[in-house]
Amino acid sequence: MGRGRTKTLSTIIAVIGIVMIVAGGVTYWLVHDQLKAARITVAEDADFLAGDTVDGPFSAYAQAQVIEKHALEATDGLTYAELPRDDPRREVAMSASFLRASLFTSVVAFGVAAMAMGVGLCLVLIAAALSSASRTAVAPVDLRATDYPERA
Repeated sequence: MGRGRTKTLSTIIAVIGIVMIVAGGVTYWLVHDQLKAARITVAEDADFLAGDTVDGPFSAYAQAQVIEKHALEATDGLTYAELPRDDPRREVAMSASFLRASLFTSVVAFGVAAMAMGVGLCLVLIAAALSSASRTAVAPVDLRATDYPERA
């Protein structure tokens, strides 16, 4: 591959990496902002981060865990699927399941955003290495048989 093509390729890879870093950062901030705007606080009986504002992946996970704990207490340890259809506690189990799924969705969104930023950073580093390698002058090699008497 010629120097011009290598430089073009490294530029394209770098741009894609930068776009991924920016997109991941924006996504992370948007999810954080939306969770914070909901004004949810991790319940005091949570295993960790009790009293913290739900605005990040760990606090969202902590609140999802405590919601499950409260729902199972309210349903005597039965899940939505285990409760009879006419049981009024089924509504509690369903609401808890919905809330947990919403919080876990935000946890996944934070993870995907962080992964996008990490992949973007890797692409930028690859582009830098490729660009650096393309600038390194390589002496041409003449492989004619006369340079190797044993081949003659």
